[in-house]
Amino acid sequence: MGREESGTLAALKSHRKQLIAPKEAQYHGRTVKLMGDGALMEFPSVVDAVLFAIEVQCAMRERSAGLAEDQILYRIGINIGDIIVDGNDIYGDGVNIAARLEGLAEPGGICIAQNVHNQIKGKLDVDFERLGEQKVKNIADPVTAYRVVLNEKAAALVTPLIAIPIKEGRVRRWHAAAALLAAVLASGALAWWKPWSTGAELASVERMAFALPNKPSIAVLPFNNFSTDPEQGYFADGMTEDLITDLSQVAGIFVIARNSSFTYKDKPIKVQQVAEELGVRYVLEGSVRREGDQMRINAQLVDALTGHHLWAERYDGSASEVFALQDKVIRQIVAALAVNLTAEESGQVAAAETDVPQAYDAFLQGWEHFRRQTPEDTGKAMEFFKRALALDPGYGRAYAGMAAAHWRIVSVHWQLAVGVDWLRSYEGLNENLAKAMEDPTPLAYSVSAEWLARQGRPEEALKQIDRALKLSPSEADTHLSKARILNVTGRAAEAEKSARLAMRLNPHYGPEYLIVLGQALLHQERYAEAAEFVERAIDRQPKLGQNYVTLAIIYGHLGRVEDAQTVVKKYHELDPRYPPLTVQDVGFWWYGNIFEYDEKYRARMMDGLRKAGVPEGAGAEVNYNDLKRLIADSHGEYEVEGADKIDVTTAKSLHDRGVVFVDVRDPVEFGLGHIPSAANLNLTTDLSDQNLSRLVEKGEEIVFSCFGKYCPYSAYACAKALIWGYKRVYYFAGGFPAWQDAGYPVETTTPGAF
Repeated sequence: MGREESGTLAALKSHRKQLIAPKEAQYHGRTVKLMGDGALMEFPSVVDAVLFAIEVQCAMRERSAGLAEDQILYRIGINIGDIIVDGNDIYGDGVNIAARLEGLAEPGGICIAQNVHNQIKGKLDVDFERLGEQKVKNIADPVTAYRVVLNEKAAALVTPLIAIPIKEGRVRRWHAAAALLAAVLASGALAWWKPWSTGAELASVERMAFALPNKPSIAVLPFNNFSTDPEQGYFADGMTEDLITDLSQVAGIFVIARNSSFTYKDKPIKVQQVAEELGVRYVLEGSVRREGDQMRINAQLVDALTGHHLWAERYDGSASEVFALQDKVIRQIVAALAVNLTAEESGQVAAAETDVPQAYDAFLQGWEHFRRQTPEDTGKAMEFFKRALALDPGYGRAYAGMAAAHWRIVSVHWQLAVGVDWLRSYEGLNENLAKAMEDPTPLAYSVSAEWLARQGRPEEALKQIDRALKLSPSEADTHLSKARILNVTGRAAEAEKSARLAMRLNPHYGPEYLIVLGQALLHQERYAEAAEFVERAIDRQPKLGQNYVTLAIIYGHLGRVEDAQTVVKKYHELDPRYPPLTVQDVGFWWYGNIFEYDEKYRARMMDGLRKAGVPEGAGAEVNYNDLKRLIADSHGEYEVEGADKIDVTTAKSLHDRGVVFVDVRDPVEFGLGHIPSAANLNLTTDLSDQNLSRLVEKGEEIVFSCFGKYCPYSAYACAKALIWGYKRVYYFAGGFPAWQDAGYPVETTTPGAF
């Protein structure tokens, strides 16, 4: 300034116009005020603040290269903290600490607070140097500071500059206050420099991975957790998912599924990149800060095609107001996209699901575990859902979560892994689903539909799925559930359509999407295409045995017998304790039970295994139509024409008389506990007329049992025995669980060979 005042002022204006303002817009910042040779800025994201600082300092270093004295250098300090808002101005300790950190920075450097370091660690590939605790003016406690190392890693984060018009004298109002940045000039005189070359970073329709829908399309990125406790991340994630769910209820908006949005969690990405990869025009991003009972939500909606911020706002309130805050966000998004809500949509968007904030918090913790899709996390999720229900016994969404957890256990056979036996899983499913359906959510309808399909009631199941989709038309998982049901009812072409729509709504889909689409192609006899999708699913989820059997079926139809044998071997290796795969296995239980199968559907699967060289199994001579004629299925429980259905007391009396008991469970479950002296004949590998005749004459009494009243295997066994000519057949529907609950003696020995 002393050597050339006018030139220095011109240089500062040039920096502001050609560097700082464009980068400020790119990273969604706001200049709160200019203070002599310094400036105070705020950003909605700490990652944005740090990236802005790195870009500015790298640019200034580049233009100063080769200059000895005529340099203008900036020092930058960054802090996260609570602030006081007064009109367009902000102040408070959060601001003061940012200013003190700026003073600690070296000329041309960046100094950040420890809370900033904690938030960006692992999110940006940047090196830091710890400066230790620093005693600074007017701040009572020492401040732990870090220096951002501006090396090659930092330089790699620099992006091309986007030129923007600067309107003088106008301050943009924006109530965002997540990250504060203070910068001042160190010293120097004018040195003219050539600014960075400009290059537009707007999203391009031509580069979109998918065609834009014919209605407003949006992706909601995971909100950043700006709470001082990193463990509060589940709350920010839960809030994000609820916003996605609420938006999915609006028929006029195309909403990307949670699964795909969360692939960007903790990654430095650009709005334009997200829009192009997901095929959407609009992107919502923000942050959540929760301290005690108070919370703050920052959110902004960006049009990726134009780069315009349609709106940005901050919402403050208590934890008890969380649903009201979500409602405000949703309604502003809808208004910004010029979408009209129906009266029904307006009533259901962000409706308060519980009056107990602690119950909502417990549910979100459980849902975070549920989403991980492992037996261990499913068990943990159930504990949190139970906690939510203890806090609010009328919490419908928590009941739906419990029902979904029980359904997962029974549908993928995780009883042993989770420690909940077959009968208790079904009882838990029915009890919680009944409560959830008193005030049904899309999740409750979806679980109900899959359970109805398992019971052989596909038309009722499809009605439930359609109700779920009416409430949430953009819910990808619900479209996938519909595809599963359509598959087993012989409507494979429709199933393919639903599966592909689910994949469009969830472009970063998981392996379960690949499997359902593969099944739809299998049942259209498009075997080569089906193999491709199922192979990809196994690559991504190699420990789910059902997928290997599906692939073996496909390979059988393709004549790839050697490949089929390889995948069958891998299936057996997953858990060698269980009996070997047979053709009869898929005839009885693959994707459900015999009542829901389309005849061609079952035959196609069984023929595929036969062509693959898989053994036929026991009882192949029995006609399925004869079985279905003898068995009635009512809401998941069974009756067998010609067999006497007995309770546990009668079963004990028969056992005491020496009547033969046959347990048709798998040998693993049988070995963990069974009725004393019972024989173990697995339904599809051992239960044949020949093997049964070794135990009992056809005129003698015989009792069949399995996992409990919802297990169809003992009903099938009774029907088989009747078809073979056995006259005195008893159906012990309660099975081993009822025997055990009655306190009768049990054996826990591993069965030997028959």
